[in-house]
Amino acid sequence: MRHTKIWKFWLAAMALAILPGLFPATMYADVKTLATIHGHAQDPAGVPIGNAEVRISPDGKAVKYTFTTDANGDYKGADIVPGTYYILLWQKDATTGALKQIDYFENVKISAGEDVLQDFDLSRPEYLKKLTPEQQKAIADAKAKNAGIMKENQDVKKLNGMLADARADITAKKFDEAAALMSQATQVKADAGVLWLELGIAQDGQKKYDDAVVSLKKAIDLDTASKKPNPEVQANAQNALGEAYAHTNKVPDAAAAYEAAAKILPTNAGMYYSNETIVLSQAGAPVDAVVAAADKAIAADPKRAIPYYLKGQALINKATIDPKTQKIVAPPGTEEAYEKYLDLAPDGPQANDAKAVLQEIGTKQSTKYTAGKKN
Repeated sequence: MRHTKIWKFWLAAMALAILPGLFPATMYADVKTLATIHGHAQDPAGVPIGNAEVRISPDGKAVKYTFTTDANGDYKGADIVPGTYYILLWQKDATTGALKQIDYFENVKISAGEDVLQDFDLSRPEYLKKLTPEQQKAIADAKAKNAGIMKENQDVKKLNGMLADARADITAKKFDEAAALMSQATQVKADAGVLWLELGIAQDGQKKYDDAVVSLKKAIDLDTASKKPNPEVQANAQNALGEAYAHTNKVPDAAAAYEAAAKILPTNAGMYYSNETIVLSQAGAPVDAVVAAADKAIAADPKRAIPYYLKGQALINKATIDPKTQKIVAPPGTEEAYEKYLDLAPDGPQANDAKAVLQEIGTKQSTKYTAGKKN
């Protein structure tokens, strides 16, 4: 009985002696003894392979670790026990949706504490030579297409920068610089209507009106014929065309261009009809034509002041003198037009002129015209 107790005590003591040494080695892996892995996967055309599985297997069959590539084709994994492995790439079949193995590397040694780099570049020669001639041709075609897309994207980025710079130059009235930039841009991409639009605006600023007309017409034609016509480009080109025509005293053509702009982009009709009114007024067009243009501008945007003034200015040209009183008799609508201008722009650039006309035709002045509103 005594020997039995001694034997049990000895076993317990032995267990206490060996447990501290055994359990950490067998049940808990030291971080320093583990490894990590990372890499990038891309298809034969150089396109990243996203949402694919990178599997790590000791024999090429049983999977011990699985990691997933992101949208850029990159992946990384940790806590890998050192060893020699198969590293396999699996991707969903485009037709069936089932995962299938598309590439692998064998005898990849992963050592303790190491961060292993393992890429899957399906454009490498040893991978491509395993493909059929038809597959190789399809890959070559895809590469050529991707190269074309990349070049086009680079051109678009460059053109967007040139366009932004040209617009800034136009705002700063640096028309020569803007015209030079847009001339280069139209050579790079001659079928982009927006580039011809900005070139035409710059040429108008240079007072090269005939060149501006040619560029602006080209902008309209190109955008109209494009797969995705842009009404804003067409309307702005018509608006700029109206200005170019006005500079060369082609008043009917200018008026027609503004009319076209308003029809293309009704939301900006107030501005386009206002421009038409200005052009007709400055050209000395018949009173009825100026009044008609002003009425369209007012109907489209009642808060725009200048059409009211130009309407009043046109109507006052038809004023008569009362032979009995020798007072000015203004046509109907004159007084209302000037008053509305002053209501919207009491200290606008034409305010003093409007007040003077109203005084001459005997209209009592309103104190509200001294408010601080702007045209």
